[in-house]
Amino acid sequence: ERLLASPWHEVRMCGLVVLTDRFDQLSTKRMALHPDAIAERDSLVNFYLQHTTAANNWDLVDTSAPKVLGQWLLLPTAMEGHTDLNTNYKLRQIDRLSASRNLWEQRMSMVCTLAPTSAGDASWCQRYALRLLHHPHDLMHKAVGWMLREMGEKVDLELLRRFLDEHAHEMPRTTLRYAIEHLPTPERKEWMNRK
Repeated sequence: ERLLASPWHEVRMCGLVVLTDRFDQLSTKRMALHPDAIAERDSLVNFYLQHTTAANNWDLVDTSAPKVLGQWLLLPTAMEGHTDLNTNYKLRQIDRLSASRNLWEQRMSMVCTLAPTSAGDASWCQRYALRLLHHPHDLMHKAVGWMLREMGEKVDLELLRRFLDEHAHEMPRTTLRYAIEHLPTPERKEWMNRK
């Protein structure tokens, strides 16, 4: 808490790295279902959500949100008295971040989808990409495009193409460029020319 309260960016980064490292230790296969690990992970998530103002730059968000919130989306939680994945509770928490007026909380909601996407679940990415598709800030355009690109690479390239087919015409150019960055050059040109 003292590290996250620091006025120095690097000190807050250190605090977030300590937090993500501890969360990672509690998320191993051996610890995933252990009641004490579930309780401590929940406590760390609550702590993170209470201190989101400390992650007030893109690198602080990108270092912490996928490793804390994103991993939490994949693991059991005892929040609200349940000891399962409790997806409804998790949705409400990430929905709240995406609806925030704070750019960094909104970015947390998008980049935390990296963990479930990497595990093969594109639903979180699609949900928040749609919610944040028309965000006015360039840093959100980049985050949405980055997560869509990851969805194409880690889950299904055709899923990305279907998303683009529905939304490329309305996507900010930066979002589109990031989303198609690893596609073949002729296909990238085709997407960029969509009206």
